[in-house]
Amino acid sequence: MEDVVPFGLVVLVVALAALAAVLSNRISARLLIPAPVILLACAAVASDVFPALGQLSTTAVQRVVTIALAVVLFDGGMHIGWSRFRSAAVPILWLGLAGTFVTAGGLALGAHELFGLDWTTALVIGTALSPTDPAVVFSVLGRREVGGRAGVILEGESGANDPVGIALMVSLLAGSSGAGGIDAGATIVNFALQMAVGGVVGIVGGRLLLAFMRRVQLPSEGLYALRTLAGALALYGIATVAHGSGFLAVFIAGIVLGDEAAPYKGDIRRFHASLSSIAEIVVFVVLGLTVSLRTLPDGNAWAIGLGLAVLLTIVIRPVFAGLVLMPVKLKRGERIFVLWSGLKGAVPILLGTFVFSSGMTGTTRIYDIILVVVVFSVLVQGSLVPWVAARCRVPMRMVEPTPWGLGLRFREPPKGLHRYRVAVGSAADGKAIGDLGLGEDVWISFILRRGSPLQVRASTVLAAGDDVLVQIDPAEPASVPARLFTESRRGQL
Repeated sequence: MEDVVPFGLVVLVVALAALAAVLSNRISARLLIPAPVILLACAAVASDVFPALGQLSTTAVQRVVTIALAVVLFDGGMHIGWSRFRSAAVPILWLGLAGTFVTAGGLALGAHELFGLDWTTALVIGTALSPTDPAVVFSVLGRREVGGRAGVILEGESGANDPVGIALMVSLLAGSSGAGGIDAGATIVNFALQMAVGGVVGIVGGRLLLAFMRRVQLPSEGLYALRTLAGALALYGIATVAHGSGFLAVFIAGIVLGDEAAPYKGDIRRFHASLSSIAEIVVFVVLGLTVSLRTLPDGNAWAIGLGLAVLLTIVIRPVFAGLVLMPVKLKRGERIFVLWSGLKGAVPILLGTFVFSSGMTGTTRIYDIILVVVVFSVLVQGSLVPWVAARCRVPMRMVEPTPWGLGLRFREPPKGLHRYRVAVGSAADGKAIGDLGLGEDVWISFILRRGSPLQVRASTVLAAGDDVLVQIDPAEPASVPARLFTESRRGQL
């Protein structure tokens, strides 16, 4: 038992570090610096001051970050849901797929022509930096909710292009000979297989998991959220074993489950939101421990990374991704906001760790270049996201926390009970309840505005952002009142 005191000291230090990481968001709000940068910087400094902290193997880092990102993507998919995804499915899929390829190609061209990197190295760096990152996007937005299609596209792209970028990197390294040359045919076949298998597992597995959640009862309510987590990770494993993209599978499964009713669904969503927040912290701390600040000057890695970061922000993302977005119907301000907010983060750094086991030369330099680009993206682009949104007139509101709840539990699924949020410009926005023409079979039983309940009267005027609880005769189609609250009278934004 002589090791009890040292073990207690370790627990104390880890607990204090965890508390500091959780409080990093408050520090971030005061300093106007995104929390991921703070976590990365603190972990990198700690690993240089205490070298033992940086002794994690590359394999261990990849596995920890992979599981954490799977959790983040699953929660992100549930947050988007099928109805929101459907409203912007074409631009999300188009930008997630084509946007990833053109960004990778543009970065590779710039790295080769401007900085003299060989084509294999340039393609690896371009591929690693092509996906945006959901952990950073959600962390930077924080409690801000972006209105219109821009918000859906931004969140959807950050989830959709991660599986694409990861599958592309895996396929690229698998088709590379290490010393030079890439087998294009093998890369394309491997990539197509990962996308196809991941998509099928996500859709089919998501539907099966939903049926399992609805039909199989458990002895304790605390087990329902754990079952969903286990199911999501099982889908990741199934897709990966079948040579597919596990990340795509969990993201699609999350979208499938997002809007669907299931027992203890509210508890499940809160559990996964909390777990996703923890996963974001773990990702940036673990990746920060892999960073060696001493190697950044080697081979001008910091200068090349800074040059690529500026090129990516000012030229490649606006021009290449902008061309991809041209067919998409967006206002000018929304288009600029989406192009600016394509933030890099944990996924590019994770992809950077893949090169260590690839047999390539100069892996440390490649990793350091990727890190510099990510830090620039989060620090400069991420810090300016609210300012850009205001200048582009993209609606962005702060979602205040609602720590107090008053709820009812039902033994059977409540039929005809629906919750809607009043959309900007919808038929209900700015109109009294009595003027909505709901009829005798539809009535509003509860209104929540900025976290406070309102009295429900015929004269009560609804406003954008209000949460309303609507009771509908089960014989009536729910889509009729839904359009009153969720669809804009001015059409899609």
